[in-house]
Amino acid sequence: MRYWLMKSEPHDVSIDDLSARPDTPIAWTGVRNYQARNFMRDQMGMGDLALFYHSGCKDIGVVGVVEIVSNAYPDPTQFVPGAYYFDPKATQETPRWFSVDIRFASKGTLIPMAALRAEPDLAELRILAKGSRLSITPVERADFLLLQKWLAA
Repeated sequence: MRYWLMKSEPHDVSIDDLSARPDTPIAWTGVRNYQARNFMRDQMGMGDLALFYHSGCKDIGVVGVVEIVSNAYPDPTQFVPGAYYFDPKATQETPRWFSVDIRFASKGTLIPMAALRAEPDLAELRILAKGSRLSITPVERADFLLLQKWLAA
């Protein structure tokens, strides 16, 4: 099992959206960064867990946990002409972008960025690196377990 951090702007998908449909997987589409795509395509797998992180909003930080419930598959949004995430270079035979399905696991108390930065044990957390903007990053098991514990507090 691997652990991840997945960022979403709440107006796109929020932890509340996920918790309102706890048994319904949601496709994680629209990733258009090659490194994040490679994490999904090459390393993520069914049963992995991810910290769910709200960005681009008033209350930025970790807000819950989701489970990866599918292996990577071609992101269907790349094939829809005129759609926001359409990619004219992608074909069914050679897709460029991939998705996974996620499902709600738990919602917790917001862990703001300031709290993440203040914890010396989280110094290697990739989201804290200067210039880090990836929507998906790997998380060490110990870091995941610490933050999962904080969410439950």
